[in-house]
Amino acid sequence: MRFAGALYSLCLTVWVGGLLTVGYLVAPILFSQLTDRALAGQLAGAMFAAIAWVGMVCAGYLLAYVLALKGWRAFRSSVFWLVLAMLALTLAGHFGIQPILAQLKADALPRQVMESAMRDRFATWHGISSALYLVQSLLGIGLVLVQGRSPAR
Repeated sequence: MRFAGALYSLCLTVWVGGLLTVGYLVAPILFSQLTDRALAGQLAGAMFAAIAWVGMVCAGYLLAYVLALKGWRAFRSSVFWLVLAMLALTLAGHFGIQPILAQLKADALPRQVMESAMRDRFATWHGISSALYLVQSLLGIGLVLVQGRSPAR
C-alpha cells in the first residue's frame, strides 16, 4: 500500500502542478515571447491537450485509490468530489469546448480565426474555456490543501 500511496501523491502533484504550470506560466510566456500569436496558440493548445490527458489518467487513479481505501465512504470524502469535479471540467474542456474552438479555426481558414468573422464566437468560447480552467485550477489548489493534512481525506 506504500507504493499506491506514493503514486497517489505523485498523480496529485503532476496533475495540479501541470495545470498551474501550463496555464499560468508557460502559456503566458508563449504569448509574450512569440511574435506569431497563431503559433503561440497552437503550442499552448498542444500543451493544454497534453495536461488534459494527464488529468484524465491521474483522476482515474486518484478516484480508484480513494475508492479502494475508503470503499463506499469515499462518496462522503471531499477528495472524491474535488477530483470528480476536476475530471468533469477536464472532460468538458477537452471533449466539449476544444472541438468547438478547432472548428471555428477551421471555418476561418484561410484567415487566422482572430482576423475573421469567427473572432467574436472564438473569443466567447475561449473565455468559457479559460473560466473552466480557472475553476479547475482553484479546485486543484483546494485538493492539495486538503491533502496536506492527510492522504485521501
